[in-house]
Amino acid sequence: MTIDMIETERLVLRRWKEDDAEALYGCASDGRVSRLALWPRHTSVEMSREVIMRFFLPNPHVFAIVPKDSDNPIGCIGLVPEGDEHYVTAHAEREVGYWIAYPCWGKGLTTEALKGFISYCRTELRLESLLITTDSRNMASRRVAEKCGFEFTGDYVLDGIQAKAYRLKLESAL
Repeated sequence: MTIDMIETERLVLRRWKEDDAEALYGCASDGRVSRLALWPRHTSVEMSREVIMRFFLPNPHVFAIVPKDSDNPIGCIGLVPEGDEHYVTAHAEREVGYWIAYPCWGKGLTTEALKGFISYCRTELRLESLLITTDSRNMASRRVAEKCGFEFTGDYVLDGIQAKAYRLKLESAL
């Protein structure tokens, strides 16, 4: 089962729209974001539109992070497509990925979005656990995982980059 929107105190997690390409470009063209998120910096609105059309829209479990007082996405959260995980997943477990625009760093918005997304994964998708992988240098992403109850699982190397894996058993996250 999929839903189109998850609401938290300050945010709406909603499905991406093609019209979000300009807002996505505004966030994803910032090298500070892309470097730590481990994806290429967006170089044009057209590139952002292609990402929305080819990657975000086909995945029913990827959401734009949008402040309630705006309709412009400031980030993204969702499940990594099966087969594209960065770390070995357990039975009934999926990997979660997330990022947020640089001006929004340090405001607790990513933690809030992840908590809402965890609830969705538990109640709607009935997953048993979630996995988060992060570049070892990305202290903020690691803190978000820890604040949401994820526990360190292991170190690994992906494409020459030192990384860390965190796991959350959803029955313990009630």
